[in-house]
Amino acid sequence: MKFRSNSVEQTQKIASSLAKKIIKIGSQRHAQIFALEGELGAGKTTFVKGFASALGIKAHITSPTFVLMKRYAVSMSKTYLYHIDAYRLRNHRDLMPLGIKEIMADPRNIILIEWSDRVKKILPGKYVKVHIDHINGNTRKIEIK
Repeated sequence: MKFRSNSVEQTQKIASSLAKKIIKIGSQRHAQIFALEGELGAGKTTFVKGFASALGIKAHITSPTFVLMKRYAVSMSKTYLYHIDAYRLRNHRDLMPLGIKEIMADPRNIILIEWSDRVKKILPGKYVKVHIDHINGNTRKIEIK
């Protein structure tokens, strides 16, 4: 799927729509993983904000660049949204002390990973790739595979 966004609000609406369409809490064998790619300032965290909002998360979402990972409870369920920022990581091994294998193994979890290309080796065979590119100013091209 390809989208064109001309504002922060449109990017969040695209993410919200994706979350509502494909989230199947607990109906698969492992966590649902969304690998976010794009250059600095492309809108990865903006995308996460829209996604989280669709799940009923009211918390103020910020990039976990310095803490690496944040966990948010999804309202009305035993599900958690994990927001990971791999920008400062050398590779997937840097996520091991955070318990990433256990987090990925739990089918109730939803994981969004910014800069996912840095931890590609740990991604399962099946995940959703979201690539965001700057076109100009506020305009973004969002490709979801």
